[in-house]
Amino acid sequence: MSEATIVNEVKVIVFQLKDEEYGVEVDQVRSIERMQHITRVPRTTDFVKGVINLRGVVTPIIELRKRFGIESVRATDSTRIIIVAVGSMEVGLIVDAANDVVDIPSGIIEPPPQIVGGIEADYLRGVAKMDKRLLILLNLDKVLNPDELNELKGFEANA
Repeated sequence: MSEATIVNEVKVIVFQLKDEEYGVEVDQVRSIERMQHITRVPRTTDFVKGVINLRGVVTPIIELRKRFGIESVRATDSTRIIIVAVGSMEVGLIVDAANDVVDIPSGIIEPPPQIVGGIEADYLRGVAKMDKRLLILLNLDKVLNPDELNELKGFEANA
């Protein structure tokens, strides 16, 4: 098989927020957890929901709806926490549902428009049109701004 026939694909976990489908690369995802008790942390950014003790590790939890300026809703049976790795830190993202895992040919990933569903392009890696689906791929490095998360590192060390 020649190099030209090898198709580069990006494997992503697909999750839902409101009526949109988003994706994060599988290699950034550590686990997908059911919703559980979250301990509030005083004086943190409003989208930081708090922390959980996940198998002995204190893990900060971010409400992605709030991060993206989408109206918050009550957790349901399908609400999940996607644990992702950003640098040396693991962070949980609260999502409405974790749907599936898909392989996206890298050739169909387009640059993001300036705003998608009210979310700034800075937070997006791109968009992919697959069949009748539009997947919005997140740029976790921007979504999980290190400056905003540094305040949690101090808490994590004291926990």
